[in-house]
Amino acid sequence: MASAVGGQGSVVPVPCTALLCFTKIDANFTATGQNIWAIMTDKQIIPRKISKRNFSAFLWHAGFLAFAQSFMDVDTIIPAMIVESGGNAFHIGLMTAIMLGGSSFSQIIFAPYISNRPYKKKYLLSGINARIISLVALGILLYFMRGKESGAILLIIFFLITIFSLGGAFANIGYIDIMGKSINPRLRKRFFSSKQVITGIIVLVSAYLAKELISAKEYPENYAWSFFTGGILLLVASLGFWRIKEALPSQMTIKNIREYFDTLRSELKENRRLVYFLGFINTQGVVLVFLPFVMLHAKQSFAAESKETGIFLLSKTIGLVFVSILVFIYSGKLKYNMLLYVNIFLSVMLSVLALSVDNLVAMRYIFILGGIAFSLYKISMNGVLLEVSGNHNRAIYAGFAGAGNILPALFPLFGGWLINNWGFNAFCYIFIGVIVLSLFFVYKMKCRN
Repeated sequence: MASAVGGQGSVVPVPCTALLCFTKIDANFTATGQNIWAIMTDKQIIPRKISKRNFSAFLWHAGFLAFAQSFMDVDTIIPAMIVESGGNAFHIGLMTAIMLGGSSFSQIIFAPYISNRPYKKKYLLSGINARIISLVALGILLYFMRGKESGAILLIIFFLITIFSLGGAFANIGYIDIMGKSINPRLRKRFFSSKQVITGIIVLVSAYLAKELISAKEYPENYAWSFFTGGILLLVASLGFWRIKEALPSQMTIKNIREYFDTLRSELKENRRLVYFLGFINTQGVVLVFLPFVMLHAKQSFAAESKETGIFLLSKTIGLVFVSILVFIYSGKLKYNMLLYVNIFLSVMLSVLALSVDNLVAMRYIFILGGIAFSLYKISMNGVLLEVSGNHNRAIYAGFAGAGNILPALFPLFGGWLINNWGFNAFCYIFIGVIVLSLFFVYKMKCRN
């Protein structure tokens, strides 16, 4: 139970959860003399009007980001572009390490700086703007540098991909902090799953359009227009963040990188669930780096063309939307533990299927299953992160989560070397072994929601 001021200052008990109360606040509490409804998270009050405004801003961004996603997909479009630009297994491993591992790991560098700032909107916008600029520049590069030496093109491509990825890592810390102060903890699972459904439908349309665009033109013009389109849509998506109003300042401050690691050690001692959470994303997180290597396998072993790239993108999106709808429908009954165990099983099956396919048609099912596994991981990982952290330390925990991506950051580099020297099958066997290790950490986390 919690207390709310009612009537002429009388105290009225109202039910609440440990982290959230809905409280009616008396006129004496407000400067305007009007009653307001507010959301209380971690004993801090967010006016309902601001909460609704932030919610709509996040929804705007999610919708247009979903539209942009297919035109810059990291599992199909970008790996295919790199291979057609002269890249090999090493380049795919490096790309995946930068985009899916290194970008998250770099948050440990950004988190101490951003965590010291009570309000993080401008840092969120700075990261988003860096992504927009690098994506448009990538499109310009591909459009005007056709016929140039592939080594020089690949060098510039990787420079722009690095800026794109670091911008996302920089923005993500502020994103998690602001969102965590705006969403009812009891509704977070439904929020993530409903957002996945809404954006999934948009992504489905976007994936079809991206497929048609990639198939309609030849390299490099098809990829140039794809990145142009993605950059413009990302710019429109960023307009939602300009509407965000941070009602609550963050309370944790970090003086320097040494204090940051001291804080990490302290949190690891006091919060054992953080230890197991880091172990989980350090093992199960490698599922995010699997599909780019499948795309490489399709190009090298089955001579997949731009048409197949578009079909694989659409297949992955179908899997993502399918599981998002299921989680949304049963969000009230599903526990994070169940989602985590199911995802481990599906990740193992993903590798088994990749080992058994012998044609491009069958390979579509790998991307469908990959979309399912990817979506389940994102839904559960984001929800578990919010569960193990609080409003006062959420931004710093986002940095800790980045630190947990050591293995996902290094695994693609190892995978590229492994495929070059031992073949794709060896890569799949190692992948299965790492995924199975995550069973221990999921068991120890014991998620309550």
